[in-house]
Amino acid sequence: MEGAGYRVVFEKGGVYLHTSAKKHQDPDSLIAGVIRVVEKDSDVLLHWVPVEEAGDSTQILFSKKDVSGGDSCTSEEEPTFDPGYEPDWAVISTVRPQSRHLEPTRGTEPSSPRGSWAFTVSLGELKSIRRSKPGLSWAYLVLVTQAGGSLPALHFHRGGTRALLRVLSRYLLLASSPQDPRLYLVFPHDSSALSSSFHHLQLFDQDSSNVVSRFLQDPYSTTFSSFSRVTNFFRGALQPHPEGASPDLLPPPDDEPEPGFEVISCVELGPRPAVERAPPLTEEEWAHHVGPEGRLQQVPVLKARIFSGGLSPGLRREAWKFLLGYLSWEGSAEEHKAHVRKKTDEYFRMKLQWKSVSPEQERRNSLLHGYRSLIERDVSRTDRTNKFYEGPENPGLGLLNDVLLTYCMYHFDLGYVQGMSDLLSPILYVIQNEVDAFWCFCGFMELVHGNFEESQETMKRQLGQLLLLLRVLDPQLCDFLDSQDSGSLCFCFRWLLIWFKREFPFPDVLRLWEVLWTGLPGPNLHLLVACAILDMERDTLMLSGFGSNEILKHINELTMKLSVEDVLTRAEALYRQLTACPELPHNVQEVLGLVPPAEPQSPSPPTSPLPLSPTRAPPAPPPPEDTAPQPDSSLEILPEEEEEESAES
Repeated sequence: MEGAGYRVVFEKGGVYLHTSAKKHQDPDSLIAGVIRVVEKDSDVLLHWVPVEEAGDSTQILFSKKDVSGGDSCTSEEEPTFDPGYEPDWAVISTVRPQSRHLEPTRGTEPSSPRGSWAFTVSLGELKSIRRSKPGLSWAYLVLVTQAGGSLPALHFHRGGTRALLRVLSRYLLLASSPQDPRLYLVFPHDSSALSSSFHHLQLFDQDSSNVVSRFLQDPYSTTFSSFSRVTNFFRGALQPHPEGASPDLLPPPDDEPEPGFEVISCVELGPRPAVERAPPLTEEEWAHHVGPEGRLQQVPVLKARIFSGGLSPGLRREAWKFLLGYLSWEGSAEEHKAHVRKKTDEYFRMKLQWKSVSPEQERRNSLLHGYRSLIERDVSRTDRTNKFYEGPENPGLGLLNDVLLTYCMYHFDLGYVQGMSDLLSPILYVIQNEVDAFWCFCGFMELVHGNFEESQETMKRQLGQLLLLLRVLDPQLCDFLDSQDSGSLCFCFRWLLIWFKREFPFPDVLRLWEVLWTGLPGPNLHLLVACAILDMERDTLMLSGFGSNEILKHINELTMKLSVEDVLTRAEALYRQLTACPELPHNVQEVLGLVPPAEPQSPSPPTSPLPLSPTRAPPAPPPPEDTAPQPDSSLEILPEEEEEESAES
């Protein structure tokens, strides 16, 4: 149903308001109505309006459900069913929503007393939804707004609560509390609530300056402390605390078997399609795409080919410059030469800025001295088992050092953060030219610089998005991880921070990155790569009886044991499985790039040191220390190494 400026996407009749708190309702206290979900302008509204029922309404209002599945029978005697709810949840609340204008509804006169019960609420104003206990004659839902008041309880005498929740899940994330599975918390479709929930987490002590040393001394206990705090935070956020009660003093949940953490937006997915990877793109195939004047032709086809098979090793040095934005896909050979000359001059002017600083000047520049010390320490242990970087006097180490210091001149605000050397190393190995490698590295950093920002907003958002995807794909695995204090997915932090650089063998990292750089099939394939790894390890994690200790140990031991082709195949299959779902929730569509993202909300400033921040260069010169090469498996930069509807007619 459509009208001027609005569209009805869901409509269900037989939805009643019970205006009396009495256990036994009389016909005058029951108001029949229709519930609708309406898209109006840029908003989505929930609209209930009373209607006149045809025939004897009491035959419907007091009919009992036939559990055998036959037609319901009526009784002329006063019903004796137990509604199973407390009056404060299920009858009309004194808090009324602000009225919104919609098109007039047939069957309701504005002057009708019952018409005054009509209400409309924006989905963005909802805070939670409470559903009825099982075993009732009909199910009901109670909607609670952000202002703290509950709307009139909606009693579905003809069924339909599950259908309504499924429609709402297209626009909202609905997750039930572990302590009260009948209470669903409502998160906006942009999933900012999930990512912003990390704002108030403080995984480490107030003084976080010794996080690295604590991780090196005892990575397991430090990580478990982080898991515990994150999981307890989520549980506390989802658990309705009685006023004035301490979370530690809450009574245990009911014994009735209910799901612990269910995501309504986890709609039924279809079968997972079979995916076959193609062989790598060859130099001959690339040459067929080079047209007159050296311009590349059929670029979308070329990118799709790289996505499906990667690149042959001999082609990477040229193709990576396009994938990372150093060279334009549309430019001619002469335009590329002019661009390289310009960028070469620009690079050496920036390099001269730090090269010309005298030792005396540097002693008065604590920031530059801190960057230099941190870069020298990281370079001395980056990919030292690779022949390109092995040996004490290897020239590759000097190039790593110079490019990273020049990047500090290029991006003053960000500077150098531990982990960047892991991202530059494969690029320099492939490009083998200082200037070209620098600008390719800048292109890579344009994609991931948010991972290294001090606020860690990008990492929080990605962890929230990863959790969202995993809950839609495998809610049972999420429930298991949550039950073992691992539901925050903190062990995935390193994966996302440096794009799985330490999880795969070096040649596999090259293949993985070039596939991810195509931007296909969407902007967040790396999150599906993480989902694919967890999906591959699902049975091992769930059937082995692992606790949090064993889960962390198992995830860490996956390093260098994963097949990149298997992971990419599964990640693409997960993407196809999700996108084939006709009722995929809107927030999942945003993560997959199927719809434009919503306008971001300005986060409130944190009140305590933020967790999981990569170690930055110190503001003052660090004390002298031995910087002898250490194994590349060092943990220093990495914190984590560090519905069925109830009894509907």
